[in-house]
Amino acid sequence: MSTLRQFDLNLLIIFEALISECHVSRAAEKVFLSQSAMSHALNRLRTQLDDPLLVKTENGLTPTPRALAMLPDVRQALSLVERTISPAESFQASLSDRTFRIASTDFFETVVFPEWFSQLQLSAPNVRIEIDLISEESALLRLEKGEIDLIVGMDKEQRLPSHLIVQDWLTEKQVCLASTQNQNAKESLTLEAYLALPHIRFFDLEGKTDSNVDRWLADQTLERNHIASTTNYMAAARIVANTEAIITLPYHMAKLFTQMMPVCIVMPPDGLPAIDMTLVQHPLYAKDSGIIWLKQVLCEYVESL
Repeated sequence: MSTLRQFDLNLLIIFEALISECHVSRAAEKVFLSQSAMSHALNRLRTQLDDPLLVKTENGLTPTPRALAMLPDVRQALSLVERTISPAESFQASLSDRTFRIASTDFFETVVFPEWFSQLQLSAPNVRIEIDLISEESALLRLEKGEIDLIVGMDKEQRLPSHLIVQDWLTEKQVCLASTQNQNAKESLTLEAYLALPHIRFFDLEGKTDSNVDRWLADQTLERNHIASTTNYMAAARIVANTEAIITLPYHMAKLFTQMMPVCIVMPPDGLPAIDMTLVQHPLYAKDSGIIWLKQVLCEYVESL
């Protein structure tokens, strides 16, 4: 009796055809072999299994008890292998009830998610989305563990492990937000006026506060006067509404705040850089048709912003 390592597993396909057909020629046709090749394979099976498998009788070839006992298990094994190596089923949004887990910035959660998800419900009514705000642990570590599917809205300048898949998602111009009562923040600011005002700044994923704005200023040997730091746009906007400070933030976030509190958009100095946001995915799931679909609908939505 052969061990599994010694057994040619390709012979299981031959075995299933032979015992199902009980006829060498028909079995050969079924698996696209010549009759002589099938006869040779039958002899190999008999040797490796130490059983005749098919015996000549007055009714033709008849399976032995051993062959009949093996047949259901062999069919099940072949079916399992076939399912395992077959291409993954394509994702069908209209039928899926999958839950996608996203780590995101409060920009995505506040500006994009409500309207985007409302539209998503029309084409994928049973798909569920779970949002977790980005932090160093919940984003990168959970992405590595497979606990989240996608990071949405990550600053392109954020340093990330090189093996992660990073895709451009949205380029958003930055503007300033000031209290409607702030007499020092007019409709637009010169660089000198911008630097003269107090600023609220934001922490990034690594807890650092040197944004692309600060690096842009540093290239000119300039810096802002920061009076407070936060990770939350809403908190910063509420401070701005009641002080002389300003914040620099993505345009659509600023526009939303003007509808919620006594603040207004002020145009920043010429040359202020935009913020480039990305989608970040683990390469283990690069071929996941569901995540491919999720990235596609996210990109399609922001094209209309």
